[in-house]
Amino acid sequence: MTDPRYHDALGPASTHADEAPSGADGRLHAPATQRNRGPILEVLMRLLPAEGTVLEIASGTGEHAVWFAQNLRPLVWQPSDADPEMRSSIDAHAQAQGVRTIQPAIALDVRHTPWPVRQARAVVCINLIHIAPWAAAAGLFAGAAGILPQGAPLVLYGPFKRNGAHTSDSNARFDASLRASDPSWGVRDLEDVDALAAANGFARQEVVEMPANNLTVAYVKE
Repeated sequence: MTDPRYHDALGPASTHADEAPSGADGRLHAPATQRNRGPILEVLMRLLPAEGTVLEIASGTGEHAVWFAQNLRPLVWQPSDADPEMRSSIDAHAQAQGVRTIQPAIALDVRHTPWPVRQARAVVCINLIHIAPWAAAAGLFAGAAGILPQGAPLVLYGPFKRNGAHTSDSNARFDASLRASDPSWGVRDLEDVDALAAANGFARQEVVEMPANNLTVAYVKE
């Protein structure tokens, strides 16, 4: 199971329990990024456009952002996070790796519109909507609808329920632990997310089974 607590799009009040600094340059590390970045990259290589800017929501430590930017050139990767400590880590990782196709991290809270990005060719959001209130999911789709052109993808990754049921016992336990931490958090039902997407002009394009009982879910703006 992917540890959810290594990034957040809702500000610095949340717990980043799975992070550790790697020196004085501000880089933070989340072990989950090393485990899941390869499988996620394989899917993104199919789903994302060949060029343009990709906005990543809740980029957390920045390890995903740097990895994707390195491997998805010439796409330009725009990381974002509401937490200034995360933004510092993102920029430190980018500088340490010398990645030229990643932009400086920007402050972005999905619930506040308009977003500071006027347009993008795709939006990617990894491990957010289950560790945030439902209002964050609503803000994600509303904000993405405002910056994406017709036919552009919005890609989500994380655990989901399907038809109201958990896909594994581990996900059920994980969901219970999330709700014990904050009753507004929890593993979301994919059909509820589909309905929210449709209300904002998106249609589900594809669902990809991922390791550790996660899904990658791709939507396209109609």
